Amino acid sequence: MLLKFDKWYSRTKLFDKISRVAKKAGVKGVYAALLLYYALADGKVPLRDKIIVVGALGYFICPTDFIPDILGPLGYTDDISALMWALSRIWNNITPSTHERAKSRLRQWFPSIDESDLTLF
Repeated sequence: MLLKFDKWYSRTKLFDKISRVAKKAGVKGVYAALLLYYALADGKVPLRDKIIVVGALGYFICPTDFIPDILGPLGYTDDISALMWALSRIWNNITPSTHERAKSRLRQWFPSIDESDLTLF
């Protein structure tokens, strides 16, 4: 199902969306999106996993998904669920380098994060 959302994905759209909704989506939601984004850049991540990632990130970006973003925090529950599902599927391919890159970028929106805030599973 997520594959049909791949057309929504682009780096620019992703970072525009994160910039707009970071506080509403929360630390864990943004961290999940960033982990997926940086996994795309990792040449060791298999193509099948990258396809899952692009679909999930596209779903996150799309404003007209299952629960529309216009509904506020409730509107992000399906987006975060899609990101977490994709992340759980590719978790074994997330490297320490990917974690560090995501944490570094995350601090742009959440400067005082604690490591305990980043436990996803």
